[in-house]
Amino acid sequence: MTSLTESDIQSRVARLGDLRAAIATAIVGQHDVVEQLLTGLLAGGHCLLEGVPGLGKTLLVRTLGQALELQFRRVQFTPDLMPSDLLGTELLEEDHGTGRRAFRFQQGPVFTNLLLADELNRTPPKTQAALLEAMQEHTVSFAGVTHALPAPFFVLATQNPIEQAGTYPLPEAQLDRFLLHIALDYPGEDEERAIIAQTTGAATAQVPRVMGGEDVLALQALVRQVHVGDDLLAWITRIVRATRPGEGAPQVVRDYVKWGAGPRAGQSLVLAAKARALLHGRLAATREDVQALAAPVLRHRLLLSFAAEAEGKRPDEVIAALLRDVPHPGA
Repeated sequence: MTSLTESDIQSRVARLGDLRAAIATAIVGQHDVVEQLLTGLLAGGHCLLEGVPGLGKTLLVRTLGQALELQFRRVQFTPDLMPSDLLGTELLEEDHGTGRRAFRFQQGPVFTNLLLADELNRTPPKTQAALLEAMQEHTVSFAGVTHALPAPFFVLATQNPIEQAGTYPLPEAQLDRFLLHIALDYPGEDEERAIIAQTTGAATAQVPRVMGGEDVLALQALVRQVHVGDDLLAWITRIVRATRPGEGAPQVVRDYVKWGAGPRAGQSLVLAAKARALLHGRLAATREDVQALAAPVLRHRLLLSFAAEAEGKRPDEVIAALLRDVPHPGA
Protein backbone atom coordinates (compact mmCIF):
# COMPACT_ATOMS: atom_id res chain seq x y z
CA MET A 1 0.00 0.00 0.00
CA THR A 2 1.31 3.45 -0.92
CA SER A 3 2.22 5.92 1.83
CA LEU A 4 -0.48 8.36 2.83
CA THR A 5 -0.09 12.11 2.45
CA GLU A 6 -1.30 14.54 5.12
CA SER A 7 -4.38 15.39 3.03
CA ASP A 8 -5.15 11.66 2.64
CA ILE A 9 -4.96 11.23 6.40
CA GLN A 10 -7.23 14.21 7.07
CA SER A 11 -9.83 13.11 4.51
CA ARG A 12 -9.94 9.53 5.78
CA VAL A 13 -10.18 10.59 9.42
CA ALA A 14 -12.98 13.01 8.50
CA ARG A 15 -14.88 10.19 6.81
CA LEU A 16 -14.99 8.29 10.10
CA GLY A 17 -17.61 10.84 11.16
CA ASP A 18 -19.56 10.02 8.00
CA LEU A 19 -19.31 6.34 8.93
CA ARG A 20 -20.81 6.98 12.38
CA ALA A 21 -23.63 8.98 10.77
CA ALA A 22 -24.30 6.20 8.25
CA ILE A 23 -24.60 3.60 11.01
CA ALA A 24 -26.93 5.93 12.94
CA THR A 25 -29.43 5.85 10.03
CA ALA A 26 -30.29 2.26 10.98
CA ILE A 27 -29.08 1.94 14.58
CA VAL A 28 -30.76 3.98 17.30
CA GLY A 29 -28.52 4.90 20.24
CA GLN A 30 -25.88 2.40 21.43
CA HIS A 31 -23.19 5.04 20.89
CA ASP A 32 -20.62 3.31 23.12
CA VAL A 33 -21.22 -0.05 21.43
CA VAL A 34 -20.82 1.46 17.96
CA GLU A 35 -17.64 3.25 19.05
CA GLN A 36 -16.15 0.07 20.50
CA LEU A 37 -17.12 -1.91 17.39
CA LEU A 38 -15.40 0.64 15.13
CA THR A 39 -12.42 0.67 17.49
CA GLY A 40 -12.04 -3.09 17.08
CA LEU A 41 -12.33 -2.80 13.31
CA LEU A 42 -9.71 -0.03 13.04
CA ALA A 43 -7.36 -1.81 15.43
CA GLY A 44 -7.54 -4.91 13.24
CA GLY A 45 -8.93 -7.09 16.05
CA HIS A 46 -12.08 -9.11 16.60
CA CYS A 47 -14.91 -8.43 19.04
CA LEU A 48 -17.01 -10.58 21.34
CA LEU A 49 -20.45 -9.02 21.83
CA GLU A 50 -22.59 -10.12 24.75
CA GLY A 51 -26.24 -9.19 25.03
CA VAL A 52 -29.71 -10.67 25.32
CA PRO A 53 -31.63 -11.49 22.10
CA GLY A 54 -33.37 -8.72 20.18
CA LEU A 55 -30.92 -5.87 20.81
CA GLY A 56 -29.92 -5.48 17.15
CA LYS A 57 -26.57 -7.30 17.03
CA THR A 58 -27.16 -8.71 13.54
CA LEU A 59 -28.53 -5.40 12.25
CA LEU A 60 -25.50 -3.57 13.64
CA VAL A 61 -22.99 -5.75 11.80
CA ARG A 62 -25.02 -5.77 8.58
CA THR A 63 -25.28 -1.96 8.74
CA LEU A 64 -21.53 -1.70 9.21
CA GLY A 65 -20.98 -3.90 6.16
CA GLN A 66 -23.33 -1.78 4.04
CA ALA A 67 -21.72 1.51 5.12
CA LEU A 68 -18.26 0.12 4.33
CA GLU A 69 -19.17 -1.69 1.10
CA LEU A 70 -17.87 -4.91 2.62
CA GLN A 71 -19.22 -8.42 2.24
CA PHE A 72 -21.21 -9.58 5.25
CA ARG A 73 -22.14 -13.11 6.27
CA ARG A 74 -23.88 -14.51 9.30
CA VAL A 75 -23.43 -18.01 10.71
CA GLN A 76 -25.77 -19.34 13.39
CA PHE A 77 -23.63 -21.58 15.57
CA THR A 78 -25.39 -24.77 16.67
CA PRO A 79 -24.29 -27.98 18.43
CA ASP A 80 -24.15 -29.87 15.12
CA LEU A 81 -22.07 -27.29 13.20
CA MET A 82 -18.85 -28.85 11.89
CA PRO A 83 -15.59 -27.03 11.03
CA SER A 84 -16.13 -27.80 7.33
CA ASP A 85 -19.52 -26.03 7.50
CA LEU A 86 -17.62 -22.90 8.45
CA LEU A 87 -14.27 -23.16 6.66
CA GLY A 88 -15.26 -25.04 3.50
CA THR A 89 -14.67 -28.46 2.00
CA GLU A 90 -13.41 -30.20 -1.13
CA LEU A 91 -15.83 -31.30 -3.83
CA LEU A 92 -15.11 -34.01 -6.40
CA GLU A 93 -15.87 -32.64 -9.85
CA GLU A 94 -15.78 -34.36 -13.22
CA ASP A 95 -14.79 -32.73 -16.49
CA HIS A 96 -17.50 -33.89 -18.90
CA GLY A 97 -15.20 -33.36 -21.87
CA THR A 98 -12.27 -35.48 -20.69
CA GLY A 99 -13.93 -37.56 -17.98
CA ARG A 100 -11.20 -36.58 -15.54
CA ARG A 101 -12.06 -36.06 -11.92
CA ALA A 102 -10.45 -33.54 -9.60
CA PHE A 103 -11.07 -32.04 -6.20
CA ARG A 104 -12.00 -28.36 -5.93
CA PHE A 105 -12.05 -26.42 -2.67
CA GLN A 106 -15.46 -24.91 -1.96
CA GLN A 107 -15.03 -21.89 0.30
CA GLY A 108 -17.14 -21.70 3.44
CA PRO A 109 -18.85 -18.62 4.92
CA VAL A 110 -15.68 -17.62 6.77
CA PHE A 111 -14.40 -16.25 3.45
CA THR A 112 -15.91 -12.81 3.87
CA ASN A 113 -14.99 -9.36 5.20
CA LEU A 114 -17.43 -9.15 8.12
CA LEU A 115 -18.51 -12.38 9.80
CA LEU A 116 -21.20 -12.47 12.48
CA ALA A 117 -20.59 -15.64 14.50
CA ASP A 118 -23.96 -15.81 16.25
CA GLU A 119 -23.97 -17.55 19.66
CA LEU A 120 -20.43 -18.89 19.40
CA ASN A 121 -20.78 -20.67 22.74
CA ARG A 122 -23.46 -23.01 21.33
CA THR A 123 -21.08 -24.92 19.07
CA PRO A 124 -18.58 -27.60 20.17
CA PRO A 125 -14.93 -26.76 20.91
CA LYS A 126 -13.69 -28.27 17.62
CA THR A 127 -15.70 -25.75 15.57
CA GLN A 128 -14.87 -22.90 17.96
CA ALA A 129 -11.16 -23.68 17.57
CA ALA A 130 -11.47 -23.74 13.77
CA LEU A 131 -12.92 -20.22 13.76
CA LEU A 132 -10.40 -18.89 16.26
CA GLU A 133 -7.51 -20.28 14.19
CA ALA A 134 -8.85 -18.50 11.10
CA MET A 135 -9.22 -15.30 13.17
CA GLN A 136 -5.61 -15.46 14.31
CA GLU A 137 -3.92 -16.57 11.10
CA HIS A 138 -6.26 -14.94 8.53
CA THR A 139 -5.88 -18.15 6.51
CA VAL A 140 -7.61 -21.51 6.16
CA SER A 141 -5.55 -24.65 5.58
CA PHE A 142 -7.27 -27.60 3.92
CA ALA A 143 -5.69 -30.74 2.44
CA GLY A 144 -2.23 -29.19 2.67
CA VAL A 145 -3.19 -26.00 0.81
CA THR A 146 -3.38 -22.60 2.53
CA HIS A 147 -6.16 -20.25 1.43
CA ALA A 148 -5.94 -16.57 2.38
CA LEU A 149 -9.02 -14.87 3.82
CA PRO A 150 -10.20 -11.56 2.32
CA ALA A 151 -8.82 -8.32 3.73
CA PRO A 152 -10.06 -6.68 5.83
CA PHE A 153 -11.35 -9.62 7.88
CA PHE A 154 -13.37 -8.85 11.00
CA VAL A 155 -15.25 -11.29 13.24
CA LEU A 156 -17.99 -10.23 15.60
CA ALA A 157 -18.95 -13.18 17.79
CA THR A 158 -21.98 -13.02 20.05
CA GLN A 159 -22.83 -14.74 23.30
CA ASN A 160 -26.17 -14.87 25.05
CA PRO A 161 -25.73 -14.20 28.80
CA ILE A 162 -28.88 -16.22 29.56
CA GLU A 163 -29.86 -19.81 28.72
CA GLN A 164 -26.44 -21.28 29.45
CA ALA A 165 -27.69 -24.88 29.59
CA GLY A 166 -26.06 -27.01 26.91
CA THR A 167 -23.50 -24.39 25.91
CA TYR A 168 -19.75 -24.75 25.40
CA PRO A 169 -18.11 -21.80 27.18
CA LEU A 170 -14.96 -20.52 25.50
CA PRO A 171 -11.78 -21.27 27.48
CA GLU A 172 -9.89 -18.28 28.85
CA ALA A 173 -7.02 -18.87 26.40
CA GLN A 174 -9.44 -18.56 23.47
CA LEU A 175 -11.30 -15.58 24.92
CA ASP A 176 -7.92 -13.84 25.02
CA ARG A 177 -7.92 -13.89 21.19
CA PHE A 178 -10.69 -11.30 21.11
CA LEU A 179 -9.49 -7.71 21.20
CA LEU A 180 -12.65 -6.40 22.90
CA HIS A 181 -15.51 -7.87 24.89
CA ILE A 182 -18.41 -5.49 24.24
CA ALA A 183 -21.35 -5.53 26.65
CA LEU A 184 -24.67 -4.62 25.02
CA ASP A 185 -27.37 -3.42 27.42
CA TYR A 186 -31.06 -2.57 27.05
CA PRO A 187 -31.75 0.81 25.40
CA GLY A 188 -33.21 3.74 27.31
CA GLU A 189 -36.93 4.46 27.12
CA ASP A 190 -36.67 7.17 24.45
CA GLU A 191 -34.32 5.06 22.37
CA GLU A 192 -36.56 2.00 22.67
CA ARG A 193 -39.60 4.01 21.54
CA ALA A 194 -37.60 5.27 18.53
CA ILE A 195 -36.53 1.71 17.68
CA ILE A 196 -40.10 0.44 17.77
CA ALA A 197 -41.34 3.33 15.63
CA GLN A 198 -38.50 2.95 13.11
CA THR A 199 -38.84 -0.80 12.64
CA THR A 200 -42.63 -1.15 12.43
CA GLY A 201 -43.37 1.29 9.61
CA ALA A 202 -43.40 0.84 5.84
CA ALA A 203 -40.16 2.74 5.20
CA THR A 204 -36.78 1.05 5.68
CA ALA A 205 -33.56 2.87 6.48
CA GLN A 206 -31.20 3.30 3.52
CA VAL A 207 -27.61 3.06 4.72
CA PRO A 208 -25.26 5.24 2.62
CA ARG A 209 -21.96 3.77 1.52
CA VAL A 210 -19.18 5.98 2.79
CA MET A 211 -15.93 4.03 2.27
CA GLY A 212 -14.54 0.78 0.92
CA GLY A 213 -12.21 -1.96 2.02
CA GLU A 214 -9.09 -0.13 0.85
CA ASP A 215 -9.99 2.82 3.09
CA VAL A 216 -10.37 0.47 6.06
CA LEU A 217 -6.97 -1.09 5.40
CA ALA A 218 -5.40 2.36 5.12
CA LEU A 219 -6.96 3.44 8.42
CA GLN A 220 -5.79 0.23 10.10
CA ALA A 221 -2.25 1.06 8.96
CA LEU A 222 -2.67 4.63 10.22
CA VAL A 223 -3.74 3.40 13.67
CA ARG A 224 -0.28 1.88 14.11
CA GLN A 225 1.23 5.34 13.63
CA VAL A 226 -0.87 7.04 16.33
CA HIS A 227 1.42 8.25 19.12
CA VAL A 228 1.38 6.76 22.62
CA GLY A 229 3.53 8.65 25.11
CA ASP A 230 5.96 6.93 27.46
CA ASP A 231 3.89 7.89 30.52
CA LEU A 232 0.73 6.43 29.01
CA LEU A 233 2.55 3.26 27.96
CA ALA A 234 3.92 2.89 31.48
CA TRP A 235 0.42 3.35 32.96
CA ILE A 236 -1.09 0.73 30.65
CA THR A 237 1.67 -1.70 31.62
CA ARG A 238 1.06 -1.07 35.34
CA ILE A 239 -2.71 -1.55 34.97
CA VAL A 240 -2.27 -4.89 33.21
CA ARG A 241 0.35 -6.10 35.69
CA ALA A 242 -1.86 -4.99 38.60
CA THR A 243 -4.55 -7.47 37.49
CA ARG A 244 -2.32 -10.38 38.55
CA PRO A 245 -2.68 -11.58 42.15
CA GLY A 246 0.54 -11.72 44.10
CA GLU A 247 2.95 -9.63 46.06
CA GLY A 248 2.20 -5.94 45.69
CA ALA A 249 -1.14 -6.43 43.91
CA PRO A 250 -3.97 -4.04 44.87
CA GLN A 251 -6.30 -5.31 47.59
CA VAL A 252 -9.25 -5.66 45.20
CA VAL A 253 -7.17 -8.02 43.01
CA ARG A 254 -5.94 -10.11 45.95
CA ASP A 255 -9.51 -10.43 47.18
CA TYR A 256 -11.36 -11.21 43.97
CA VAL A 257 -9.05 -12.24 41.09
CA LYS A 258 -7.77 -15.77 40.60
CA TRP A 259 -5.85 -15.19 37.35
CA GLY A 260 -4.96 -11.86 35.80
CA ALA A 261 -4.41 -10.65 32.25
CA GLY A 262 -1.38 -11.59 30.15
CA PRO A 263 0.85 -9.39 27.96
CA ARG A 264 -1.64 -9.58 25.06
CA ALA A 265 -3.98 -7.44 27.16
CA GLY A 266 -1.42 -4.62 27.18
CA GLN A 267 -0.96 -4.90 23.42
CA SER A 268 -4.74 -4.83 22.95
CA LEU A 269 -5.21 -1.82 25.22
CA VAL A 270 -2.54 0.17 23.38
CA LEU A 271 -3.97 -0.66 19.94
CA ALA A 272 -7.54 0.02 21.05
CA ALA A 273 -6.53 3.38 22.59
CA LYS A 274 -4.80 4.32 19.32
CA ALA A 275 -7.89 3.37 17.30
CA ARG A 276 -10.22 5.35 19.57
CA ALA A 277 -7.94 8.38 19.32
CA LEU A 278 -8.17 8.19 15.52
CA LEU A 279 -11.97 7.85 15.73
CA HIS A 280 -11.99 11.14 17.63
CA GLY A 281 -9.74 12.83 15.07
CA ARG A 282 -6.56 12.70 17.13
CA LEU A 283 -3.13 11.30 16.23
CA ALA A 284 -2.13 10.76 19.86
CA ALA A 285 -3.79 8.54 22.46
CA THR A 286 -4.75 9.95 25.88
CA ARG A 287 -5.70 8.74 29.35
CA GLU A 288 -9.35 9.19 28.37
CA ASP A 289 -8.93 6.58 25.62
CA VAL A 290 -7.44 4.09 28.08
CA GLN A 291 -10.15 4.72 30.67
CA ALA A 292 -12.90 4.25 28.07
CA LEU A 293 -11.50 0.95 26.80
CA ALA A 294 -10.01 -0.68 29.90
CA ALA A 295 -13.20 -2.60 30.67
CA PRO A 296 -13.85 -3.93 27.10
CA VAL A 297 -10.20 -5.00 26.84
CA LEU A 298 -9.85 -6.59 30.28
CA ARG A 299 -13.27 -7.92 31.34
CA HIS A 300 -12.89 -11.23 29.46
CA ARG A 301 -9.27 -11.63 30.50
CA LEU A 302 -9.83 -11.73 34.26
CA LEU A 303 -10.74 -14.98 35.97
CA LEU A 304 -12.51 -14.05 39.20
CA SER A 305 -12.25 -16.10 42.36
CA PHE A 306 -14.99 -17.99 44.16
CA ALA A 307 -15.14 -15.17 46.71
CA ALA A 308 -16.00 -12.70 43.93
CA GLU A 309 -18.77 -14.96 42.62
CA ALA A 310 -20.14 -15.45 46.11
CA GLU A 311 -20.28 -11.68 46.66
CA GLY A 312 -21.65 -10.95 43.18
CA LYS A 313 -18.60 -9.00 42.06
CA ARG A 314 -18.21 -8.33 38.35
CA PRO A 315 -14.96 -7.85 36.37
CA ASP A 316 -15.98 -4.25 35.56
CA GLU A 317 -16.01 -3.40 39.28
CA VAL A 318 -12.47 -4.74 39.68
CA ILE A 319 -11.29 -2.81 36.60
CA ALA A 320 -12.88 0.42 37.82
CA ALA A 321 -11.08 0.01 41.15
CA LEU A 322 -7.79 -0.60 39.33
CA LEU A 323 -8.16 2.60 37.32
CA ARG A 324 -8.58 4.47 40.62
CA ASP A 325 -5.82 2.66 42.50
CA VAL A 326 -3.04 2.54 39.90
CA PRO A 327 -1.63 6.07 39.65
CA HIS A 328 -0.77 7.60 36.29
CA PRO A 329 2.92 8.59 36.13
CA GLY A 330 2.02 12.08 34.94
CA ALA A 331 -0.59 12.68 37.64
